[in-house]
Amino acid sequence: MLRRLFLTTLLALSFTGNAMAADKQVAVFAGGCFWSTQKAFDHVAGVTNTRAGFMGGSVKNPSYEEVVRGGTGHVEAVEVTYDPEKVSYDQLLDTFWHSTDPTTQSRVICDGGEQYRTAIFTFSPAQQAAAVASKQAVTQQLSKPIRTLIVRSVDTGLPFYPAEDYHQHYWQTHSVQYEAYYRGCGRGPALKKLWGNKASH
Repeated sequence: MLRRLFLTTLLALSFTGNAMAADKQVAVFAGGCFWSTQKAFDHVAGVTNTRAGFMGGSVKNPSYEEVVRGGTGHVEAVEVTYDPEKVSYDQLLDTFWHSTDPTTQSRVICDGGEQYRTAIFTFSPAQQAAAVASKQAVTQQLSKPIRTLIVRSVDTGLPFYPAEDYHQHYWQTHSVQYEAYYRGCGRGPALKKLWGNKASH
C-alpha cells in the first residue's frame, strides 16, 4: 500500500513538473551589447530566466574572445525564458525594440561590428508572425529603415550558446564596470533620443 502511494506521488509530481515546463517558452533577442539587453529583460515581470550568449554563427561553443574578434558569424544575444500567462511575446518584442537602436547596420550606439547587429530569433510560427508584424510597425513609427534581422531558429543550424559566467547579469555582478560602460557608451541619451519616454534602460 505504501509502495503504491509512493509511486502515485512520484507520477503526480512528474506530471506537475512537465506541466510547469510546458508553461515556459523561450525567445532570443540580439540588441547589441548583451549586458544591456539582458538588463532590459531582467526587469520584465513574467520573465523567469535570462542568459547572455551567442547565436546565429557557424562555430560550436564559441568563446567571447572568438566572437568579438569576428569571423564566427555569431551575434551577442540573450535567451529569455518566460511565462506566457504573465507576459506576452508582444510585450517582449516591445522591450526589445525600446532597449536597442535597430536603425543602424552592424552597430548599436557605441558597439560596432557584425557581432553587434540586431536580430530576433523565433521559435514558432506565432513568434515569427509577431516579430515580422512588430518590425513593420516600428518601421512606420520611426520612418526609418529597420536593420534588425528576423531569423527562424531552425534555420541557424546551431543552437544558442551561453556566454561565460562572468558575463551573466553583468549589470548586477559588475555594477561599477557596467555603469562606466553605459555612461561612456552614451546608451541612455541615444535611446532617449530615438524612443523618447518609451526607452528602456
